[in-house]
Amino acid sequence: MTTTTTRFLIVGGGLEGLAIAWSLADQGETDVMVVERDTLCSGMTGKSSGVVRCHYGNPSLVAMSWYGVDIFTRATELFGDDMAFQQCGYVVGVGENNIAPLEANVAMMQEIGVDVSLIGHDTMAELWPGLHLDDFAAFAYEPLGGRGEAYMAGMAFAAAARRLGVTIKQSTPVAELLQGEDGRVIGARLASGDEIHADTVIVAAGPWTPALTAGVDVDVDVQAQRAQLILVDQGAPTPVVPVLSDLAGLSYICREPNGELLVGNSDHSAPQYIDPDNYINRADESTVDKVVMKLGHRLPDMPDPRITSSYVGAYDVTPDYNPIIGPSPVDGLFLATGFSGHGFKISPAVGKLVADMVLTGTTTLKHVDPQDFRYSRFAEGDLLTSLHPYEGAGEMR
Repeated sequence: MTTTTTRFLIVGGGLEGLAIAWSLADQGETDVMVVERDTLCSGMTGKSSGVVRCHYGNPSLVAMSWYGVDIFTRATELFGDDMAFQQCGYVVGVGENNIAPLEANVAMMQEIGVDVSLIGHDTMAELWPGLHLDDFAAFAYEPLGGRGEAYMAGMAFAAAARRLGVTIKQSTPVAELLQGEDGRVIGARLASGDEIHADTVIVAAGPWTPALTAGVDVDVDVQAQRAQLILVDQGAPTPVVPVLSDLAGLSYICREPNGELLVGNSDHSAPQYIDPDNYINRADESTVDKVVMKLGHRLPDMPDPRITSSYVGAYDVTPDYNPIIGPSPVDGLFLATGFSGHGFKISPAVGKLVADMVLTGTTTLKHVDPQDFRYSRFAEGDLLTSLHPYEGAGEMR
């Protein structure tokens, strides 16, 4: 059995762990090792719908997403890889009951610097022809939003980190975290029996985080919430249209690169939880029925619609549907988990925030308060919630 040493050990080779690795290296810290139990981005990263938006009710998340828009826009320049980012735009549509929070969120986003505006029905009809709009009362439009590909983003982060000197190990599962006599986390023991010792261990393992941290008596309140995605062929390719967050019908619709539609759920009133290692990777019949009904209402003139596929992922959700990013109660252990469906769009900012915090204790990200994401907020009863929540949409924004 061997023992390897590194300054920073990142457990989890998904999008967030790889973004952190790249950000550390980009700041000159290359004594970094990433370990992934399977292949890179083989967990929930590959199940992401890849939406890029800044529309949140919390300033820190707005600012992190806006930072992400800049990185995705400049991805080819920064990484030599466009991360499949398509700047098709992003629209939120609401009913009469949610006009006030929409206007308040847009005003807050504009104060932070986000390119967003309220638009009318005529403009929306031009952006997405054929969409049934009568039950919408107002819209917010982000022209710089759109869609990317989480797998490609993760692999671009990985390639850039490797070029800068970061070590990335695949097929390297962690059996347990190691503690010194004083209780400090000092590394990890691998399933092979080998050990990796580190000054700081960063766990970015999504829904698998709680099982790892339980071994050092750190209770991470993260569950794997079932997320079902349906792919629909309208019968003719969909032209390039914005991503639609339909808060009147509580769904979201994205155009796939091949012209099909990806349809997801925005109603989180009755969440289902799964074992991320053992679940059925297709949508259930009731979900398919709801999608058929909602999509038929929103796009009544589809020429020959048919469901082509479905799949299931999991949001690693916290009690307030916002991530934990910060030191744990045990010295030497830093957490980056519980992204609750926000992970792709904020991943560039997550990388920078974590790198900033482990290197300096604070961050240079504008309008981002690291305290918002602290581990202790749940025990303190100080949850991170939207300043302007939408009726019916829960805390996913």
